[in-house]
Amino acid sequence: MNPKPNILLFMVDQLSARWLESAWTGICPTPHIDALRARGTTFSRVITSNPVCCPTRATLATGLSTRGHGLLENGYALDPALPTFMRTLQENGWRTGVQGKVHFYPHFAGFYPDYRPFGFDEIHITEDGRGGEWLDWVEANHPEHYDSVLATIWPSRIPEYAAYGPDKIDLRTRIEAIRKDFDFATPEFPDNTGHAYTLPFPEEVSQTNWITGHALDFLDATPDDQPFFSQVSYVQPHSPFHPPGEYMQYVDPNRIPEPASAEWVDDTHAPHELKRRTPNIPDNWRYERHCYFADIVHLDRQLGIVMDHLKKTGRLADTYILFLSDHGELLYDHGFTAKEEKHYDACIRVPLIVAGPDLGQGLVCDELVQLEDICPTILDMTAQQLPPMPKMGPYLPISAEDIPVLPGRSVLPLCRGESIDGWRDAAYCESYNRIDSAHPGQWARTVRTDRFRYTFYPEDGDQLFDLEKDPDEQHNLVADPEYASIREELRDKLMTLIVMQDYPKTRRNLFALGVH
Repeated sequence: MNPKPNILLFMVDQLSARWLESAWTGICPTPHIDALRARGTTFSRVITSNPVCCPTRATLATGLSTRGHGLLENGYALDPALPTFMRTLQENGWRTGVQGKVHFYPHFAGFYPDYRPFGFDEIHITEDGRGGEWLDWVEANHPEHYDSVLATIWPSRIPEYAAYGPDKIDLRTRIEAIRKDFDFATPEFPDNTGHAYTLPFPEEVSQTNWITGHALDFLDATPDDQPFFSQVSYVQPHSPFHPPGEYMQYVDPNRIPEPASAEWVDDTHAPHELKRRTPNIPDNWRYERHCYFADIVHLDRQLGIVMDHLKKTGRLADTYILFLSDHGELLYDHGFTAKEEKHYDACIRVPLIVAGPDLGQGLVCDELVQLEDICPTILDMTAQQLPPMPKMGPYLPISAEDIPVLPGRSVLPLCRGESIDGWRDAAYCESYNRIDSAHPGQWARTVRTDRFRYTFYPEDGDQLFDLEKDPDEQHNLVADPEYASIREELRDKLMTLIVMQDYPKTRRNLFALGVH
């Protein structure tokens, strides 16, 4: 095996393992994801540590828990002084690049973020807000589609739109005027709405294809004798769901499952945070799911393009590929959309496929994995280590190299079909506030075991589901005397996991350990 293999992190946004597995039942074809599964290991129980974009992506880069890196929710910025695996690779000879969404900084902080201090040699950024490099490329190269692209910009309140670009033009007013009168419905797709629609411009103009194009350019620009790390990171299938129209034909709407019922409505023991809501399952839920699955087909095609390019350039054999998402999408299960503090399966369980040199092929691993495991896995693939904790003085009788650095563990042995002694028997997930709230009632804390999901809300309520008997999470068992001891056991386990979120000690503002 090459001592310095390539790493390709193929990342999508808001794709739940639940929906990818549903696609595999015949809803839509995913031939390139299937090919990757055949070449590697599919992990069936991967739990996101914090089901929202910014904190999870910080965890992937640093290997730290939410409290370790400090990004509790969207709106925080990652400190570039914290070690990242991409900087470690960069400093040891890898050429590093990112194409697409990174989200280490809040979108409201600007459309041209400089992510190079985190360890990237080359960056081509386009994120949820749409503004920046991709939007400027559309205006310069596809001006006939510029207004249609502006119609898809839903976060027009980002301040930079009010004074956009070097000329500080008021693009916000133009966007809002276009969106006010824009009709997403077409003769071919009359069910299009602003929440789920087919792209009103050609596929080749899309963010998705733009990201793939820059990924191929990065691969071509990397010398044959230099290893690379490439993070190919898509915005889709994040809402609003908007696939190119030609991909809608590949989805069988008759196979799309109905949303799991909003069981909490009649549950007298449901958490107050849920009870204060109204379930939302609109009449067009099937069409919105149709668009979501069409987005999956489109992303599958991008994976195929990148893998074919690796094969044609002779690099596939020396490349580890990780396919994963940051968090899920409820997609009207339980009457909810999106993610965050509703810790149902579609929200917190994400896909992960790992393939590469000397790994098992066609394996399925049911061990509980967390996204904290990705950083140590990539370091293991490349035989690298993050720098040790800073240590000074004789007072800490442990060598710096022996001080714990990361909470997660490499899954690479699992990808070889090996067992790992002392692997976790429970996964942890936590939420803080949504972007429209500052109330601690949303600070959900979850423990997930092989069989159970237990979630505690700080405002009068918890949930307990037996996932073996009730995979759709329809029966909250917190008041069932038969499960009283299990509830108590899981509460104790959850308490331990909550405390351990601060282990290892955070590096933030740390001068040294063992200083008198």
